[in-house]
Amino acid sequence: MTVSRLAYIPGIGVDEIGDAADASGNPDLLRLENLDTDVPPPTVAREITHAAVEDDDANSYLPFQGHRGLREAAADHVGAMTGCRYDPGTQCVSVAGGLNGILNVLLATVEPGREVVICDPIYAGLVNRIRLAGGIPRHVRCVPGERGWATDPDELAAAIGPRTAAVLLMSPAMPTGAVLSGEHFDAIAGPVNRHGAWVIWDAAMERLVFAGGRPVHPAAHPGLASRTITVGSASKELRMIGWRVGWVVGPQPIMGDIGLVGMTNVVCQVGIAQQAVAAALHHPDAADDVVAATRLWEQRCDVILDQLAGYPYVRPDGGWSLLIDCAGIGMTAAQASERLFIRAEIAATPMTGWGPSGERYVRLVFANEPVERLGDLRTRFDAALA
Repeated sequence: MTVSRLAYIPGIGVDEIGDAADASGNPDLLRLENLDTDVPPPTVAREITHAAVEDDDANSYLPFQGHRGLREAAADHVGAMTGCRYDPGTQCVSVAGGLNGILNVLLATVEPGREVVICDPIYAGLVNRIRLAGGIPRHVRCVPGERGWATDPDELAAAIGPRTAAVLLMSPAMPTGAVLSGEHFDAIAGPVNRHGAWVIWDAAMERLVFAGGRPVHPAAHPGLASRTITVGSASKELRMIGWRVGWVVGPQPIMGDIGLVGMTNVVCQVGIAQQAVAAALHHPDAADDVVAATRLWEQRCDVILDQLAGYPYVRPDGGWSLLIDCAGIGMTAAQASERLFIRAEIAATPMTGWGPSGERYVRLVFANEPVERLGDLRTRFDAALA
């Protein structure tokens, strides 16, 4: 029996494809289905984690809102991205990964029945958390084209109204790799303030922008700084997936509520991981490290695009994944995913539940397979789909 809060929450599909791939035990299977990566975390993070195992202070619930060093590092990091100053004691809390942070913020800002504006297609886990918090997703289309994905700033602004509790944004977005710009922030500043909405900024991939692009942040906009809540994570940019550490930084009036939800929900984050994340954020080479990882993922993305020339893919502007439009090859995403798995030894996730338009796409993740393993991708695709 399903309780009512789960009635509109499907799975994300990634777990099913990932479990099937693990069960196959096939070393030739290309793992393009999930957001793992073979790019290692920063060396300093691994070294400090090893040391923390022997540190009794790291084996503790306390402090509940996160170690001071992590909160300082996170507040400094978000401050550098936005040009704002944040007090680590009153404007930052640590969370057990970015998605834990997203749910905590939604629970602290969204009354049941209120709307949360979000793009389409988008990660099902974000949509599902809106539903779990009692909110109603209000999707704004992200349109594919020859240059990639584009969300019309005026459409985004028009979706914000009296029923809007929050606007949940991500750039580059998952799974599209779509990138927002200052034009979007200019457009939404008026309605956000007029209707008292929050901007929830999922910063998990904000620096993973291709072609040397510069990251953007809504809190850097003078009309949005006081309405923006930033949720960051060590999982993507720092590749510290298993550490399960993230942070929420935002205006002081709302942070007490977010911290209260955190203690009521997961209680605290991984003790032995926090100082490692702080060190990775504060390291002198931190920015160069992210740039190097981004270049590697962009190289892999380019190989896939070259291999699949002629297939109806949509070029991403950043992130870890790209989408294939299965309607353009005359099948559903589920059919394409099954054929790729069985006939081509490729694990790829159909985007069922990833927004209203997600049904037509299958996702390819380029974070976990080196270029050397992608050389026969065209042959595999032709065998499965041509």
